[in-house]
Amino acid sequence: MSREGAEYALRARADERDRISGHLLDLESHTTYQVLKGAPLRGLTQRRWMAGQAALTALWTLYDAYRGVLRDAEQIRASRGRLGSDQLAALTELLAGRSVVLKAAVKPVEQRSLLPEVDERLTLDEAVTRMDASFQEVTDALADIDAVWSAALPRLDAADALLREVTTLRRELDAPDGAVEAHTAPADTARADTASADTAPAGVAEELGRMRAAVLEDPLGSPPAPHDLDRIDRLLAGHRADLEEALRARREYGRRREDLAAALDRVRAAESEARLAHGAVVVKIALPPRAAPTSRVDALRDELAALDASADDWLVRARRLTALEQAARQAAEQARATAAAMYGLVARRDELRGRLGACQAMAVRRGTAEDPEATRLHERARLLLWTAPCDLTKAAEAVDLYQRAIHGGGR
Repeated sequence: MSREGAEYALRARADERDRISGHLLDLESHTTYQVLKGAPLRGLTQRRWMAGQAALTALWTLYDAYRGVLRDAEQIRASRGRLGSDQLAALTELLAGRSVVLKAAVKPVEQRSLLPEVDERLTLDEAVTRMDASFQEVTDALADIDAVWSAALPRLDAADALLREVTTLRRELDAPDGAVEAHTAPADTARADTASADTAPAGVAEELGRMRAAVLEDPLGSPPAPHDLDRIDRLLAGHRADLEEALRARREYGRRREDLAAALDRVRAAESEARLAHGAVVVKIALPPRAAPTSRVDALRDELAALDASADDWLVRARRLTALEQAARQAAEQARATAAAMYGLVARRDELRGRLGACQAMAVRRGTAEDPEATRLHERARLLLWTAPCDLTKAAEAVDLYQRAIHGGGR
């Protein structure tokens, strides 16, 4: 090497050493690396991390030898202000030759030979290439493990938080006054922990525990399936919604009870109107027996009384209360629709009477009013429409026949 070449090579290697040192320090401070150092791993993850640790040990061994070569080169450069031929020859050997020496590993006695073990010698470039391969093996393992943890652990944390929320809601619902005790006495700790598992959907707490243990101990071999996490999320979210509804039902039961009583009064009024409509219409329009309005108000009132006397869990009572509120709304709507339909039948009869009169006026204008067949059809339709109770189906057919007749058989 020339003096300028040696100076340049030494500076470049010093920068390279500092860069490698920074990468190694960053690796050891990596959060996943710190966790893995003391983690009880198993399965595929244990095997992968053991291989990564072996690669890292080899990397540090090689780095120490590499750094020793550069230290020797820097000492030679510092020994004289102007490098002589001897110093340049030594620097050339260190910076460009096979100066990185890896001592032969001590083998178990059953693997030894009486021949001397040969040390491995590498150039600085070969040492860096080999160190990079070991570094990539370690960082690839870290990246794969970290990817699983980053995807699974936040979801498990969220599911655990939702489970705690469900448990808190259940305890609040079970408390006589709806309040949660601020502190749990030591003697009640075991009972509270049991309640946590019992009040959540069956097996969720245990399943979450198994998932967390698996993902911490063997993330590469036992990652939680996304569809299992989705299922647990849906299960807990549904349970939370049920508990919140039950708590609302208990808090609002008095008001909702009064609203239900008022709703039943509206049902009674609507059913009374439907009966009045039926009574008014049945004398005018022929109705089938099944058209008579039926009452649901007494059955609904009995259900409300049974709900008042019920000792069911509030989860059950909340569903029954909601169902009863919906049934009361539907009963009132049905009764009002029945009354409207009844009066609509009279309106339909009146509409047919109007059509018949209009058709007769048209027949007079066309000169077909005196036609015997048209006259017969008109009289039949008129008789059906003005006979009480009126058969609407037959009357509508009769009006259609008369209309076709005065139009010459067409509409």
